Amino acid sequence: MTQEPITNWLGRQEILKEILAPGPAQGLAATLNLDPENFAAEGAILPPVWNWLYFLPRAPSRQIGPDGHPKRGGFLPPITLARRMWAGSRCTFHHDLHIGDRATKTSTILKINEKQGRAGTMFFVTVRHEIRVDAILACEEEQDIVYMDIPKVFTPPEPVPLPACTWHHDVPLDPVLLFRFSALTFNGHRIHYDRDYAMGVENYPGLVVHGPLQAILGFHFACLEQPDRKPQAFRFKGVRPLFDFDALSFNGAQSEPTNTQIYAANGDQAVTMEAQMTWA
Repeated sequence: MTQEPITNWLGRQEILKEILAPGPAQGLAATLNLDPENFAAEGAILPPVWNWLYFLPRAPSRQIGPDGHPKRGGFLPPITLARRMWAGSRCTFHHDLHIGDRATKTSTILKINEKQGRAGTMFFVTVRHEIRVDAILACEEEQDIVYMDIPKVFTPPEPVPLPACTWHHDVPLDPVLLFRFSALTFNGHRIHYDRDYAMGVENYPGLVVHGPLQAILGFHFACLEQPDRKPQAFRFKGVRPLFDFDALSFNGAQSEPTNTQIYAANGDQAVTMEAQMTWA
C-alpha cells in the first residue's frame, strides 16, 4: 500500500470540547507552589497559557509508541523521524477563560516544511489552535512541532549568552517537578521521566525539562513582576535543551512600553528559552 503523502495533512482539523474543570489548574498551582484554592471555584480566571492543561490527547495504551507519545498518524502527519518536540508557540489572548467554562478547541494544520539542519533532515509542522466559549474566541495559538532523527551523540547548540536583565527568579529542578508536569499534561514522552530511556535511547545527558513548563514559568514570573498589567500576547521558542541536573533561572527586562523580554537560562547563563510578553 502506498503511503499517503504528508501534504495531504495540510488543512486537517480536529475539534475537541471540554469543561475547564478545577482539578488540572489546582494541580499545576500546587506544582508551582501557588495556592490551589485560587482555582477551586467556578468562575476563577485561568491564566491564559494554562489552557495547555486541557484538550489533551488521551490515546489508549495500545496506541502508544516506544517514545511514550501516541503512535504516528491520526490528526498529526505520520512523519517517521524518531524525535518530535514542541519547539515554540505564538499566542494571542482575547477573552479570559474561567474554571467551569464549556470550551471548544479547533486545531488546524497550517504548514508542513522540510528543512536541512546541522542534525540532518527536519520537519516543522505548524498547527493553529483556537479556543472558543459560546462561539466567542478566547485565545488563538500557532504551535510549532519539530521532527528529527536521534543523533548518535548529543551535541548542544552554540550557547546564546543571557542578555542584561532587570529581574531574576531561580527555580529548583528535580525529577518530581518534571514527572508532575508530565502527568498534568498527560505527556508520556519518556525523555522527561525515564532516565534510562532519555540517556540510553535518545542520547541526552539527563532528563529533559519540558519547553511548555519553561514557558509557563516564564509567563508566571513576567506577570508577577507586573501584576497590574494584563497579557495580550505571548510567544516563546526553545533555544537550548535544559536538563534536570541544571540550575534554572528566569530573567526579564522591558524592551518597550508594551513588551517584556523573558529568558530561561541554565547555570552557565546560556539561554534555554526566549519569550516575549505583550501587554494590553
